[in-house]
Amino acid sequence: MLARLSIRDIVLIERLDIEFARGLAVLTGETGAGKSILLDAFALALGGRGDAGLVRHGVEQGQVTASFDIPERHPARAILASNGLDDSGEMILRRVQLADGRTRAFINDQSVSVQTLKAVGAALVEIHGQHDERALVDAATHRRLLDAFAGLEKDVAALETLWEARRAARAVLDEHRAGMERAAREADYLRHAAEELKKLAPAEGEETALAERRSAMMQGEKIAGDLREAQDAVSGHHSPVAALAAAVRRLERRAGSAPALVEPAVKAIDAAINALEEADQHLSAALIAADFDPLELERIEERLFALRAAARKYSTPVDGLAALAAKYAADVALIDAGAERLHGLETAAAEADGRYSAAAAKLSLARGKSAEKLNKAVQGELAPLKLDRAKFITQVDSDPASPGPQGFDRVEFWVQTNPGTRPGPLMKVASGGELSRFLLALKVVLSDRGSAPTLVFDEIDTGVGGAVADAIGARLARLAGKVQVMAVTHAPQVAARADQHLLISKDALDKGKRVATRVNALIDEHRREEIARMLAGAEITAEARAAADRLIKAAG
Repeated sequence: MLARLSIRDIVLIERLDIEFARGLAVLTGETGAGKSILLDAFALALGGRGDAGLVRHGVEQGQVTASFDIPERHPARAILASNGLDDSGEMILRRVQLADGRTRAFINDQSVSVQTLKAVGAALVEIHGQHDERALVDAATHRRLLDAFAGLEKDVAALETLWEARRAARAVLDEHRAGMERAAREADYLRHAAEELKKLAPAEGEETALAERRSAMMQGEKIAGDLREAQDAVSGHHSPVAALAAAVRRLERRAGSAPALVEPAVKAIDAAINALEEADQHLSAALIAADFDPLELERIEERLFALRAAARKYSTPVDGLAALAAKYAADVALIDAGAERLHGLETAAAEADGRYSAAAAKLSLARGKSAEKLNKAVQGELAPLKLDRAKFITQVDSDPASPGPQGFDRVEFWVQTNPGTRPGPLMKVASGGELSRFLLALKVVLSDRGSAPTLVFDEIDTGVGGAVADAIGARLARLAGKVQVMAVTHAPQVAARADQHLLISKDALDKGKRVATRVNALIDEHRREEIARMLAGAEITAEARAAADRLIKAAG
């Protein structure tokens, strides 16, 4: 429910803070006091169209903030969660209107798009008036309201699941069928290509591995000769090792007579011999590593040539050949085994279609029965609203050839305003006053189902009086027992039934140079005085005050 409404610098409103309670709140006041301005400001906070003309003259921006207390599982919270917004605690909608026409929207002090604000606002509040069409113009809304009245929401959700399963089964079938048709058109080519690639048996990454091996072998071939020459110099016929070994032996025989002179030289020559022997080992290992089979190199080059030729032929990178081979093999398998799989997919699609159709038919039957109950319930509300000669009709048109997620029914509210006239869609047949009363009758019947938690009625009692106005007040009061109701009214019979009475007026400021809209909560004598004014006009008489007392007591 709406808990607070704060308005700053909107048209004639400088600063306004209103606390709301549960039940029926009425807004009264003389024509031109600012009731429409207040509703326009409220609509702005709910995502309504912005307008630079809403900003009070002389300021740069206006602002409207609406605070709501709503239950944890309310649909508005799901909208916030889906947009990554904080959905805990109180829900605060705020709209800033700039004087240059731009607007900014916020929910719980987090910046949002106007579309998000509008979606949340629509889930929280419905504003209805004689010329307001939002609640009735869309036939999809009529279907939702009928389903809510009948308690069919779970059936609709189940049908949406079946519709999605049906759609998925058909998608798989269509994809398989298209694949079979494509494969059949290219059957000869596919079989040849699949067989060729099967024989080639390409592997992912094979080209890179072969190229690296070939490069290593070719480099080894170039360096092998130099390695052999170096090894011959180290350990071959021209190796100094034998001469150095002989020199060491001669020096060792002299070591006893002159060790200080001989031993350093012997150690140095031993080290040189050891280094040459180590070099020989390294050279031998390098020659072994550089050695290769020329036939292997030839086989590698032939394999690379075959892979690259196939890549050019099939217009794909060499690394893509393995995936292409698998695709062609799958296409050939589809041709060979596709008929059997096609039959299975057709059976699955038919079964999914059958489950959906059966559930949709059952739902359609339930809607038909519920439409009769809704007609009867709304019809029972019409006579007191001076629509006793009118007839309310919930038109359910079923077309199994045009299915959808919510079934194949198109639901639209029709009326016949007088006997003998042609029934037609509510929005086209009913006049402004009739439309508002039909709407009220619908809302009373659907008060606890398919309704926003806050309903606003803007002068739906215009042009009626006496018993009809009293009937409207009684129904608004009944409606307020289940949802929060706000009503802008000129009917004292409606105002008398209010749980909260707000008087809208204009005060002169700056010695009459400008005016500002004010809102005062009325109780006791002040409330009686306002209802008496509504009854009598400019001059409030004792009879008007007595009549006001009687209305208030009767309503109580």
